[in-house]
Parts: sequence; structure tokens; C-alpha cells
Amino acid sequence: MNIASFLLPKAEVTYLRDNMTLRQGMEKLRRSGYTAIPVIDVEDRYVGVISEGDFLWNILYYNQKPEDISAKHLEEAKVRSIIRGGKVRPVSIDTAMETLLEQAQTQNFVPVIDDRSVFIGIVTRSEIIRYFAERRRQ
Repeated sequence: MNIASFLLPKAEVTYLRDNMTLRQGMEKLRRSGYTAIPVIDVEDRYVGVISEGDFLWNILYYNQKPEDISAKHLEEAKVRSIIRGGKVRPVSIDTAMETLLEQAQTQNFVPVIDDRSVFIGIVTRSEIIRYFAERRRQ
């Protein structure tokens, strides 16, 4: 089965650019209300996923004491500098639903890319669960 019917297209997905500053990334993530969102580069290729925890650990790494936290590092460092590769693997549009289900066990969404690694959207965990629930009723 083609997962295109479950795809939330990039135009409707909150994402970060890898060249944003950490401050810009944190603000956009906070406004989104999500705990993790995809990151893409200037050519729209999927880079990874960044979470609240990634920002927090980075702040703590550069500021050993909470009273030492400054905005200087957040204005200079880029989002790409704190992404841990391989954390959330993307899938292609022709990926089997069973594979999506496996990935959705450990993440809220699955990023989808085309054959050039260009980010085209996500499939949410709730859509995957809905698919299997409806299939079970049949």
C-alpha cells in the first residue's frame, strides 16, 4: 500500500531549517506546541529531527550552572550543530505500513522523503494506528 493517502504534506508540517540559530529553532518549536519536529536543509533535504531535549541538553552542556545561561550561544550556534544523526530514520513513499508501525512505536511521526532525500512530509502515529484499527474491523 502506498502511504501517500496518510501523508501530511510538508506545507502543513512545522519544521526547522538546519541553518537557523538555536534561538530561532527554540522559538519555532515552542510556538508549534510539539515536542519534536523535522529539520531540513536549504535544498529541502531531510536532515533529522530535533526535540526539546536536544535544545535543553545543548544549553546545559554550554552552561554548567543555570545562572550562567546566556543568549550569546543561542544566537551563534546553528540547529545543525545539535542534531544527532540517525535518531529518526525517514522512509520513502512506498514503504510498507508494517514498517511505519514499527517506527511509530518509538516516535510520534515518521518523516517521508523522495528518491532524492527531499523531505515531502510526515505520517503521524495516530494515522498509522487508525489504519491498523480500521483494517482489524474489516
